[in-house]
Amino acid sequence: MSSQPNNPLHGVNLEQIINELVAHYGWEYMSYNIKIRCFTHDPSVKSSLKFLRRTPWARTKVENMYLNMLKQKNR
Repeated sequence: MSSQPNNPLHGVNLEQIINELVAHYGWEYMSYNIKIRCFTHDPSVKSSLKFLRRTPWARTKVENMYLNMLKQKNR
């Protein structure tokens, strides 16, 4: 039994989140909505992971974008 059955982020790592967002939206849309350098200048999953792991406010924004994407997919 999962300890967080209603948490859609439970069991999903940051790399999976970034890969799904890029596949769904693309870097350009992501950089337009979240103004961080790792999305706007030569974006890559590796640079994004490095930045987001060190920057809690940016990680929260990315996680919120992911949650919104999941809501849209479930409509």
